[in-house]
Amino acid sequence: MNQELLKAEELGVKLEIAGNLAIWEASPVYKHQKAVDRIRETFAKRESTDCACLDVADVYISFPDGSLMRPDISVFCVEPEEEEEAIKQVPEAVIEVISKKYEAKDLEISPPIYLANGVKDVVVFNPYTMEVVHFRNGEELRSTSPTRIEFACGCDCEV
Repeated sequence: MNQELLKAEELGVKLEIAGNLAIWEASPVYKHQKAVDRIRETFAKRESTDCACLDVADVYISFPDGSLMRPDISVFCVEPEEEEEAIKQVPEAVIEVISKKYEAKDLEISPPIYLANGVKDVVVFNPYTMEVVHFRNGEELRSTSPTRIEFACGCDCEV
């Protein structure tokens, strides 16, 4: 990982590069992390899939367009090879949990970048309003938490 990212971590902030836009975000608060943990506990694999449904929290992913993102939850069908650097494998699905003052990053900036780089499902959850937005195939599906999400790869979870 490069020096700028390590310095950002020491200062208690997350740095992401979304396209050509550098985004600094404060480290998540407890409410945010509780939501992430609750969602991760609900992951299940449908019988009809060969996907491993591996859900990974808060890791850097280096996308084909050069974006360096750190989704709250990434879903992989095959375990990534990278363990000591940013993952280069594009996740099947991504879930972002909105943090106060970062709504635009999670809801407007990040989803188009994920989708353009091959992520099939992008879910954004707002723990303050309980709104869930699911982006897939050019659609934007809105619901209220709790709701069951069925990902294209054959994994499910409750948001």
